[in-house]
Amino acid sequence: MESETSSPEETEALAGRLAATLRAGDVVTVSGELGSGKTTFVRGACRALGVSGAVTSPTYTIGHRYHGDGVDVAHLDLYRFQGVSAAEWGDLEPYFDETIAFVEWPEAGEGVLPAPRAVVRLRHADEGRRLISIHGADTRL
Repeated sequence: MESETSSPEETEALAGRLAATLRAGDVVTVSGELGSGKTTFVRGACRALGVSGAVTSPTYTIGHRYHGDGVDVAHLDLYRFQGVSAAEWGDLEPYFDETIAFVEWPEAGEGVLPAPRAVVRLRHADEGRRLISIHGADTRL
């Protein structure tokens, strides 16, 4: 499925529709170039899952874990990784325990990350618009 959004609010709403189809144990990879709206997308999903606090990029902390309505939400950012070693996986693995996990820059975790339930790709369109493709999830979003 591919959608076009023209505001952060529209991007968050699309993510919210995806979030409504997810359950604990699901992994969603979120990729795209810098500034394409990855964290905005994750923020929208978090809101739909009942996270009320600030949702920010975990680029320098690697991951955040939020408490939602009945499920915890993990938000990881692998931008600073060149790959994920076994030792690093040991640090990341708890983020996937009983959560819905969103992973930005998943390319660095290829071959190590759990299989995603949904694969999200964001691309810049023109004049502030984003093209967002979602594969592997309910395509009737």
